[in-house]
Amino acid sequence: MTGGALLIAGTTSDAGKSMVVAGLCRLLARRGVRVAPFKAQNMSNNSAVTVEGGEIGRAQAMQARAAGLAPSIRFNPVLLKPGSDRSSQLVVRGAVAGTVRAADYFTHRERLAAVVVDELNSLRTEFDAVICEGAGSPAEINLRRTDLANMGLARAADLPVVVVGDIDRGGLLAHLFGTVAVLEPEDQALIAGFVVNKFRGDPTLLEPGLRQLEELSGRPTYGVIPFADDLWLDAEDSVSVVSHRLVGIPRPPLGRDWLRVAAVRLPRISNSTDVEALACEPGVAVRWVSDAADVVDSDAVIVPGSKATVADLAWLRERGIDAAIAEHAKAGRAVLGICGGYQMLCRTIDDGVESGAGRVPGLGLLDLDIEFMDVKTLLLHEDPLTGYEIHHGQVVRNDEADWLGVGHRRGAVAGTHWHGLLDNNDIRRTWLREAAAAAGRDGFVVAPDTDVPGRRDAQLDVMADLLAEHCDVDAVLGLLGAGAPPRPIVDTHLRR
Repeated sequence: MTGGALLIAGTTSDAGKSMVVAGLCRLLARRGVRVAPFKAQNMSNNSAVTVEGGEIGRAQAMQARAAGLAPSIRFNPVLLKPGSDRSSQLVVRGAVAGTVRAADYFTHRERLAAVVVDELNSLRTEFDAVICEGAGSPAEINLRRTDLANMGLARAADLPVVVVGDIDRGGLLAHLFGTVAVLEPEDQALIAGFVVNKFRGDPTLLEPGLRQLEELSGRPTYGVIPFADDLWLDAEDSVSVVSHRLVGIPRPPLGRDWLRVAAVRLPRISNSTDVEALACEPGVAVRWVSDAADVVDSDAVIVPGSKATVADLAWLRERGIDAAIAEHAKAGRAVLGICGGYQMLCRTIDDGVESGAGRVPGLGLLDLDIEFMDVKTLLLHEDPLTGYEIHHGQVVRNDEADWLGVGHRRGAVAGTHWHGLLDNNDIRRTWLREAAAAAGRDGFVVAPDTDVPGRRDAQLDVMADLLAEHCDVDAVLGLLGAGAPPRPIVDTHLRR
């Protein structure tokens, strides 16, 4: 017997697709339904390691958690990791399959489409329901012929589609109507209805607009989900990583001092979610920065991962951030490098794989040498510490002290290849105490009870609860078995 499936698409990136899929997965799992998430093709440098030792988008790992499942390569068979504006590393079924240029991607379409459909069909034989997530917007008609994740998937698998839009950005009613209007009639036929996300205010004021939208498009709005401040963990990609923006919602300190953490907003940042654990702590203000002055005016610095380590290191130097980090370290204040950021802190980087630049000098804050290997390291750690590794660079010479068995340190400067390390509560608390002491923040008090893994789970429950309260969930889930109900074709002058 084949399980039901539906596709959650969005008017834009960061519209809320990932969280709606996660919320539906959690709702169904609560009801005892065997449910799996699926994203045919993701483009993101936020990734996670699976139980098979492969690599998928981090959002799909989060959605798997919502469904009570371990992360699997099956949930995201095609992953594109941008290394520049025009090329991406191609990951197929969890393994690197080369580098592709945007202009040439159409040549891979048929092969990848077969992989995607095969994986979705396989999941549908094993699960009662599969909740699929689109990518970007289905209205990107210039990309329609190579589309694998939006209407290309919906047409191939005959999936009903619900379109989610972020009303907090403004102009949503036009986005929803326009998304349907620009599609081909065969694609329009699969659009079942809409969900409004991130609404603030009195929903009765929106109701006349939703009625008119249904009259114009012939499609209902299944729900209006209110804006929730605590839905900020596990962002899908770097869209929400903006310079000078605070991460999360900082809570007041327990003591008299705040701890100010500058997270460097690298151009090709990867796994930006690593800093979220710090932002969960009361009295810790984590801010994305891209200027040397912001690094100087901080208590601790995080240099996160990068999909283009050598290029992003050059960017640091161009902006003088390298010197600011060096001065910060010279003053005895904490610097933590994670994955690519760790590699930047080292003496030299020999990269003949990612950039082809060969040997280049690092920042020299750690006396180690890095060499990039052809085979990417993909490791999932679960006991006694949790975390995961995704990197080509390896330490080939080391003259520094061990740090926690997961990296190296010199004084207050430390580095690790582990993503997710700060989710370990004891590790995070220890680092915060040391960072505060190094910065002279004697009045900073580390909370004894902040549980980051618990916060991540709680967020999934919040999303499920919001859907249950503000959305006609039964109507949406009814699409799983019935498919898209008959809807009129929206004809506009654009199509004549």
